[in-house]
Amino acid sequence: MSEVFSIESIDNEARGIAHREGKAIFVQGALPGELVEANIIRKKPSYEVARTEKILRPSFMRVEPKCPNYGVCGGCAMQHLEPSAQVAVKQRTLEDNFKHIGRITIPHVLPAIHGPSWGYRFRARLSVRYVRKKEAALVGFRERKGSYVVDMHECLVLPPRVSNLLTPLRELIAALSIREEIPQIEVAMGDEELVLCLRHMKPFSAEDLRRLDAFATEHGIIWWLQPKGLDTIAPMHAEDENRLSYSLPQFGLRMHFKPSDFTQVNYHINRTLIAKALSLLGVEANDRVADLFCGLGNFTLPLATQAREVVGIEGSNTLTARALEAARAHGLADKTDFSTLNLFEVDVQWLRDLGYFDRMLIDPPREGAFAVAKALAALKAEERPKRIVYVSCNPATLARDADVLVHQGGYRLISAGVVNMFPHTAHVESIAVFEWHPGDVIPEVVTEADTETGE
Repeated sequence: MSEVFSIESIDNEARGIAHREGKAIFVQGALPGELVEANIIRKKPSYEVARTEKILRPSFMRVEPKCPNYGVCGGCAMQHLEPSAQVAVKQRTLEDNFKHIGRITIPHVLPAIHGPSWGYRFRARLSVRYVRKKEAALVGFRERKGSYVVDMHECLVLPPRVSNLLTPLRELIAALSIREEIPQIEVAMGDEELVLCLRHMKPFSAEDLRRLDAFATEHGIIWWLQPKGLDTIAPMHAEDENRLSYSLPQFGLRMHFKPSDFTQVNYHINRTLIAKALSLLGVEANDRVADLFCGLGNFTLPLATQAREVVGIEGSNTLTARALEAARAHGLADKTDFSTLNLFEVDVQWLRDLGYFDRMLIDPPREGAFAVAKALAALKAEERPKRIVYVSCNPATLARDADVLVHQGGYRLISAGVVNMFPHTAHVESIAVFEWHPGDVIPEVVTEADTETGE
C-alpha cells in the first residue's frame, strides 16, 4: 500500500528524506520539496526505505534522466537531479562529514571542480553473463542492489567509442566456445588506445582467438587477457604491451600505464585536479615535497616540474617501478625518489627518518591516511610541512583524518571543496588544504596510558 510523503531534504545516496511520526523515511527517486506517492520496500527499527511510484508535486531541480537504463542500472543514482544540484548535494555531504566526524567547520569552501557530465568514464568494469534460455550474452553494469546484469545496449557515462561496443560485444561473447566462462571485461582507455581485458575461466579455442582478432581489427581495440589472478593479465599480442597512455599537457607529460594499474576514471577532471592541487600546495622552486600514495606518479611528476625534490611513496612495487620508469622517460629521475611502503602502518619515527618536507600531498584510497595523520600530528613544530593538500575519495575518512591533524596536531584547515569526478553518482571526491604556522601551539595529546593512570 502506497503512502504520500513530503520530502524535506536529500541524503548522500540521492534519496529523498521524509518523516513519519519522527521516524526517517528514505525515499528513492524523490527530491527535496516534492510530494510523492511511494511504497515501503524495507523496514528497520530506526528508519524505512521507500520507492517513489508517483510524483504529485515535482521539484524545480528535477530533470528527465537521459540514460534509458536509469533506475535499473546500479551505475548512476542522480540522473534525475540537475547537475549543479548534484554538486550541491556532494558539497553538503562533505560539510556534514567535517562537522559531525571531524568537528570542524570548513572556513572557505573551494569552488567545485567540474567536467563533462557524459562520456567521462574512461575506466570501467563491465559484467558479462550468458543467458542460456535466450541464447544471448549480456554485457554491462549490474542492476541496482542486485547481481543481475542489465540488458543494456548503450551507456551514456561511457565514452561513445566504448558505449557503441556494447552490442557488438554481446554478439561476440555469444559466439565464443567459452561464452559461459567469461565473467567480466575491464575497460581501460587512454588518449588514443582502447584496451578491453577479458577475464576467462577456461582457455580460448583457436577459433575463439581468431574471432577476437577479427573483432579487434574491425573495432580498433586491443585485447588483454586474464586467465587467473591480476598477475596473469597480459596483452593478447606482445607488441601491444606499452600502448596505453594519458597526457598531462600542461606539464608536458605522458603517463604510460597497464590496464590493471590504478588511474583516475575521469581524465578531464584529473588534469584540472592536478593543476588545482599544485596551485593550492603553493610549491616553490627550492621546496622538498612528499607525495604519499603516489601510484604511477600522477601528482609526483607534475610536482617534479616545479619543486627541487619530490619523494613518492606507494604500497605497490609495480606502481612505484612504473613511476620511476616515467620519471626517467621525462628526464625527472634526478628530482624524484620513489619507495614502496605500507602507509597504513607508519609512525612518527618513519616520518622523521624521511627528513624535512616543505609541503606534502596525500592522495589515499577510501581507507584514508589515518596513520600518516597521526604521524604528522606527533611531529615537533620545526619538523612539520608548512602546507598539506589532501585529495580524498571518501569524505568520512578525510574528516576523520582532519580531526587528527587539527585537534591533535594543531594544523589549521584552510579550505575544502568537492571534485565532481563521477557525475550522476553519489560518489564524493574532494580536496582539502591544511597549514602549519610557526608559533602555533601544538595541542597536548592525552595518551591511553595517561588515561589509564589518571595523569
